[in-house]
Amino acid sequence: MSRLVVVSNRVALPDSSQNGGLATALDAALKEAGGLWFGWSGKVARGHSGELHRTSAEGIDYLTIDLSREDYEGYYNGFSNRTLWPLLHFRLDLVDYNATTQAAYRGVNALFAEHLAREVRDDDVVWIHDYHLLPLAQELRRRGVRARLGFFLHVPFPSADIIAGLPHHEKTFGALAAYDLVGFQTERDLERFQDYIRLFRGGQVVDRGQLREQDGRCFRANAFPIGIDARGLSALAGNAMRIASVRRLQSSLGSRALAIGVDRLDYSKGLPERFRAFERFLDRHPDQHGRLTYLQIAPVSRGGVASYRALRQELEQFAGHINGGHADPDWTPVRYVNRTYPHATLTGFYRLARIGLVTPLRDGMNLVAKEFVAAQDPEDPGALVLSIFAGAARELDGALLINPFDSDGVADAISTALKMPVEARRERWQSMMTRICDYDIHAWRKDFLRSLEHARD
Repeated sequence: MSRLVVVSNRVALPDSSQNGGLATALDAALKEAGGLWFGWSGKVARGHSGELHRTSAEGIDYLTIDLSREDYEGYYNGFSNRTLWPLLHFRLDLVDYNATTQAAYRGVNALFAEHLAREVRDDDVVWIHDYHLLPLAQELRRRGVRARLGFFLHVPFPSADIIAGLPHHEKTFGALAAYDLVGFQTERDLERFQDYIRLFRGGQVVDRGQLREQDGRCFRANAFPIGIDARGLSALAGNAMRIASVRRLQSSLGSRALAIGVDRLDYSKGLPERFRAFERFLDRHPDQHGRLTYLQIAPVSRGGVASYRALRQELEQFAGHINGGHADPDWTPVRYVNRTYPHATLTGFYRLARIGLVTPLRDGMNLVAKEFVAAQDPEDPGALVLSIFAGAARELDGALLINPFDSDGVADAISTALKMPVEARRERWQSMMTRICDYDIHAWRKDFLRSLEHARD
């Protein structure tokens, strides 16, 4: 069996208590084959980038690298989060392009490649993750690395015309042709990528997922919809009912139903649109007044970016506006919380909820949707209201699918979910639960790595 090398922007070190499902799956794969996990340490050095830290545990080597303040601002805060993130979420209007940050992005990828090339053997399998590292394979090839290189994009891939709106887009996205296998969340993402190769790279789509560049180099691409540890999360949710904060939430609701949203505070998640739709629900369905409490958990992210600060202020005002117009002395329609909860606690919150609200404007997959399903009580499951623009919508056929830009449509879906009989909820839940158990996080990573092993066949 080939050794596995995982590369990501951040490394899930073995002593971290914050490691999620993806980290668990990659950790399991590394333990099976023996391997190396390489990436940024999360530390910002006073001097130059490049100081390495190495540790080992259970047959896995962890190699992390420090970044200078200048590289952190250019590579991470700049090109990754101010340029690529909005671009990949179809938001050309929010793209902040700067040639200096683009150069820093390429520079850090080259720095990663310089150190990684010394570690990688020809018979290794190298699995590189997400938009921070799009050109890493190209940099590794320039340094003579011959190992199989695979890439997985965790966020959406937009249309070719949007990608082409980025100045010098070929420097970043054309570099994907250096991989042996490029993985996406959905078939639509794969189709858009093939269009980009054909329209803006002069390449050919030989067959579905088989691509040829202008210079004749061939590589593969495919869709691998990421999963969760569905069975493990279901057990965690059952045990979570003993957690004090979960019991307090249950007690505070009284006889009212709970609708829950859990999202990182980000403009891609459609939170202002969701608040607006909940207000429309209160206006359009006065017969359900006082029957439903909406809890929105939105931990702050990227607080140094102006658009994120503005979003937080907008949501705070929106929550106050809704409560001011609709609350009763004994009922607050919206509970808006900007803090992080332990994963076990969140699963308990999901299990309490009659309705899960997952309404992003654009999302690669959205694992909260799958976690909500897995956390439900099989005898009395909640209903999922899900955006058609989330990758999960292609799999979760038991959800109430909505357009997040249609406030009235979302409002009516909330009403439908609230009134849905338990038999209908069970039927919808069972269909979704079967899917997320059959293709869970472990099936996903085995599928990708098997495809990468054979990508050169």
